[in-house]
Amino acid sequence: MHADLSRSTFRPERHYSAVVAQQGRVQLDADLNEQAAIQLHQTRTLAADLIGRHGGPSGSAGFSIQYVGGKLDIDTLRIYGGRYYVDGILCDADRPQPGTPVPDEDGEEHPPPQTDAFWDYWSQPDAFRDPERLGDRLPSPAQSPFVVYLKVWERAVSAAEDPALREVALGAALPDTAVRSKVVWQVLPLTLSELDVEDSEPSRKTVRDAFEQWAKAQAAPSARLAARSERPEHADEDPCLVRPDARYRGPENQLYRVEIHAGGEAKDATFKWSRENGSVVFPVDELDGTWVQLATLGLDDKLDLDVGDHVEFTDTAYASRLEPLPLLRVEELDLPGRRVRLSAEPDPRVGRLPHLRPFLRRWDHHEGPRQKGRTTALKSGAVPVTEGEWLPLEDGVEVYFAKGGGYRTGDHWLIPARTATGSVEWPADQARRPLLQAPAGIARHFAPLALVQGEGSTVDLRYAFGPLGVDFPAADQAALDAEALAARQEQAAEADPSGGRSQTTAAAEAAVEGDD
Repeated sequence: MHADLSRSTFRPERHYSAVVAQQGRVQLDADLNEQAAIQLHQTRTLAADLIGRHGGPSGSAGFSIQYVGGKLDIDTLRIYGGRYYVDGILCDADRPQPGTPVPDEDGEEHPPPQTDAFWDYWSQPDAFRDPERLGDRLPSPAQSPFVVYLKVWERAVSAAEDPALREVALGAALPDTAVRSKVVWQVLPLTLSELDVEDSEPSRKTVRDAFEQWAKAQAAPSARLAARSERPEHADEDPCLVRPDARYRGPENQLYRVEIHAGGEAKDATFKWSRENGSVVFPVDELDGTWVQLATLGLDDKLDLDVGDHVEFTDTAYASRLEPLPLLRVEELDLPGRRVRLSAEPDPRVGRLPHLRPFLRRWDHHEGPRQKGRTTALKSGAVPVTEGEWLPLEDGVEVYFAKGGGYRTGDHWLIPARTATGSVEWPADQARRPLLQAPAGIARHFAPLALVQGEGSTVDLRYAFGPLGVDFPAADQAALDAEALAARQEQAAEADPSGGRSQTTAAAEAAVEGDD
């Protein structure tokens, strides 16, 4: 997630069950975050083991789908409320109802506006489908049935996107505190041809099996990256701010984030990087052509904007779509007016609606990495992916993309750099060779919901599970009689320890046992 973290330490293969605080020790964000990650991992693993890959509680299962075609100007889906679990992750489809306002002073009441008990395809809270975009429209079931599925992932939400997270008592400089991790669910269509299903009337099992194969391919990233720190050639020319033998030459600890910007094959893919884990954001108050007025220009010189910086102009809607837009360059600063001039006007689909919370996100690359005297030009403001060679970022930090990778927008790797060691923290083998790693995120999860065959003809593909608690079975009379007899015998033994024998016989037996 995009957040100002020191590092991310949770590793499920280490099998830690809890983080235990010690008295008098320094408290780090990484420890608290690992405890939350451990609990989430345990809870979701248990839920997935009990429920299966996906399913909803019987009687309260959410995401029932109804296709609505010719009745409206544009086809849509109705998404009914309830709960559903995908890989142990809870997805809640209930639509919140508006509250009732206080009556006016003259006693006039204002009832809350009436809202539907369901979401529809165009109004679902985190999908942000656009009717004007042909690619967002639903396929026509008259031409071919299509599958409706659930896509689930998580994203970080900062105070720039949700001002309610900000504590205004902290001051007018608009400092933030903790960010939130949000489960994003999106109901989307998928044609049968994309599932390689040729039958126009397939069975549920056929669709489910084909979907599982498709979901497995979508969820498993093929891109791999390694990182290292190498003492740069110009290290001797730098001021002596770090150890002369340090490979990482930065003056401060950093958490580098390398994130795929445009996905696809290596020839088409690009990446961007940030030394602050992509956490430097600036809420936008107003957009006027290429001029952007910001709520703040940053808290200090480290977290501000400067001419030449590359920024991502986006909002909560477009960030949820996981689709790249060209990165823009800061050309001019108006400090008194809190304004910046960008190299081009932002995409007209982004940042025009204040309720979608537009913001700028700063990235720290300025040009393509220099390698053996040559410079790679940027592509739409991002760095082209080059596989099979080490690419320098800055201050001795280098990354390596493995050959043959497939890249997805939003996939990212985190690289902690530390001045104490003069190096980066990255897994290595016994020969200290950096190991190739899959992305740290984004983890994508999928579940089929329905097969739409036409108006009023929808095949439900969900699974349901019942409660584990059941009534105790009633015992039969024979069992009750046996329990009563056993209870009487136990009471009799406690009342007569000799078991009905005479005192003489009991004394004789005790004497024999004593002789033995």
